[in-house]
Amino acid sequence: MPKDELPDLNGHLKFEDDKGAGRSKWLAALFAIVLVGWMGSGYILPSQPDVEPTDEPVARAVAVAVMTSSAQDIDLVLISEGQSIPDRATNVTAKVGGEVLSVSADRGDLVAAGQEIGRLDAATIEAQLVQAQTQLDQATSDLEKSTSLQKSGITTEDRVLQARAAKASAEAAVAAAQEQLENTVIRAPFAGRLNDMTLDEGEFVNSGDVVAEVLDNNPLSIVVQVPQQALSRLKKGQTAKVSFITGEVRDGTVAFIGANADSQTRTFRVEVTVDNPDSEMPAGLSARIAIPTGKARGHFISPAILSLGTDGELGIKTVTDDNIVEFAPVSIVRAQTDGIWVTGLPESADIITVGQGFVNAGDTVDPRPSDAPAATEVAQ
Repeated sequence: MPKDELPDLNGHLKFEDDKGAGRSKWLAALFAIVLVGWMGSGYILPSQPDVEPTDEPVARAVAVAVMTSSAQDIDLVLISEGQSIPDRATNVTAKVGGEVLSVSADRGDLVAAGQEIGRLDAATIEAQLVQAQTQLDQATSDLEKSTSLQKSGITTEDRVLQARAAKASAEAAVAAAQEQLENTVIRAPFAGRLNDMTLDEGEFVNSGDVVAEVLDNNPLSIVVQVPQQALSRLKKGQTAKVSFITGEVRDGTVAFIGANADSQTRTFRVEVTVDNPDSEMPAGLSARIAIPTGKARGHFISPAILSLGTDGELGIKTVTDDNIVEFAPVSIVRAQTDGIWVTGLPESADIITVGQGFVNAGDTVDPRPSDAPAATEVAQ
């Protein structure tokens, strides 16, 4: 065997003379070109990224019930509660001591100014008056004699002066005895009702003892405490409506406005007087006063609609034309049994009546009329 035809004993194969070896090379080259082109197509023609599916629902606007409200003219009324007190009240005391001879009035009676309500034994004082009058007569006689003798030059000027002093002392004693005698009659100091009476016939009273109490309830005064914010709306002479706890309703007038606030409550004392002929209305009754203080433009709403702002301010949530929630601070200017009047809103406002607790200022909502059938499903 020739040397060049010997097999390769080192394990190397030779394909130069194989006809299929050339075709394989061409296929491998073509495959490489296709693979490179396919890999490069991701940069030349990028595909859209796949969107991962999600289970989260699409957010939708919260449905709320709204009511369109228009401002109205309202009367501003200051309302406060207090109690009635008498115009005057005083204790009647015995000015002299003695036994009670008679009682002329009973507790609860209406009495006139100066009317006798009781009388004390005056025998001792009457005797003192007689003695003082006798001494006055003697002093008067002595003065006349001394004056006559002085004119005749028999007596001195000092003697006349002594006689005049003695007469003046006797006159003072008579006046004091007469006053004491008058004080044995106990009288009402002013017209009013005898609220208390402790006099009984036959008992003994000392000078200074309280024997009765007289109240003057005409006019009757109603005392209330007014907050400092409302003080500027009040003035003396304003009319007021007074409703007593008994059901009686009377017209009154503001008679007094305090100038110094209570140190504890920071409120001011205001007194309203009411005509009370014959003291028909007693003192001490609870009463409610209403004082008209002006006019304003306000909205009538239910207290349940009120909300609190982030800073604790009282207000109402409304909806704009773009269905955006707004918070409007308001002030309560008048309260009634069926609702309240507030100021601070525009002339016309779409007020959220149901669902205001589920939305905040700036939220987008789905407003529905409060009287629509779907309103019952709002904010559920």
